[in-house]
Amino acid sequence: MILVTGASGTVGSEVVRALGAVKSRVRAGYRTRPQNVPEGVESVALDYDRPNTLRPALKDVDTLFLVSNSITPELTVVDEARHAGVKRIVKLSVLNAAEEGYIFARWHRLIEKHIEASGLEWTFLRSNGFMQNIVTYMGETIRTQSAFYSSGGNGAASHVDARDLGAVAASVLLEMGHEGQAYELTGPSAITYGQIAETLSGVLGRPIRYVPISHQQYKQALLGAGTPEPWADALVDLNRYYAEGHAAGVSPAVRRVTGRDVIPFAQFARDYAGQLR
Repeated sequence: MILVTGASGTVGSEVVRALGAVKSRVRAGYRTRPQNVPEGVESVALDYDRPNTLRPALKDVDTLFLVSNSITPELTVVDEARHAGVKRIVKLSVLNAAEEGYIFARWHRLIEKHIEASGLEWTFLRSNGFMQNIVTYMGETIRTQSAFYSSGGNGAASHVDARDLGAVAASVLLEMGHEGQAYELTGPSAITYGQIAETLSGVLGRPIRYVPISHQQYKQALLGAGTPEPWADALVDLNRYYAEGHAAGVSPAVRRVTGRDVIPFAQFARDYAGQLR
């Protein structure tokens, strides 16, 4: 049995969809169960803020896909997984986590080290930023102002489509031979926010502007939106990492693991245009 945590999230939902398509034994862990759970996928309550949901979710699970939007609970999940008899953990991590060159990398590397010390088999999926974040976090101003804002400067980053991450995760979860591997997962090319704006302009049929802002302006906007300060600092630091060009590397890992072409940003923009109009 495979348990997918964070099954309603950007990546978790794609993992569930990919696994459901091949009719594997999948249990999807949801804080709140959505209406569109794929047929044949078992759903279970799994809320990191309610530790009593962990053990029932882990019952009879041998492989765990670990993802969350908060890092600390992952330590508890790893310990509970080991006690429950889970044999293998596939963790969604972040690009260049081993280098610990930015806050998110240091947070995720802490969890990776805990998994390595657990005695369980493991695979780390170290993803660059998701293309879907354009819709999730910048979609409102794109729709209402035909503009989006970032303190990422003109640094290029090889953003990756979450659908590719779902395909990679499904392959790793279903196949042997990935144990002890850490895959750096990127899109097919590095692009700047200016190039993203140009692509969106062409797809949406109206000018879309990228508006650079300072790191301080970005932090104040995050705090104003209710983001806890540690997370605001981490997001500002991520944009610093982008601006300095550290996220521009391109990896062949998606193609190598899945055997399929990697989705370029232009294709993503066409597929998600309806959510940005």
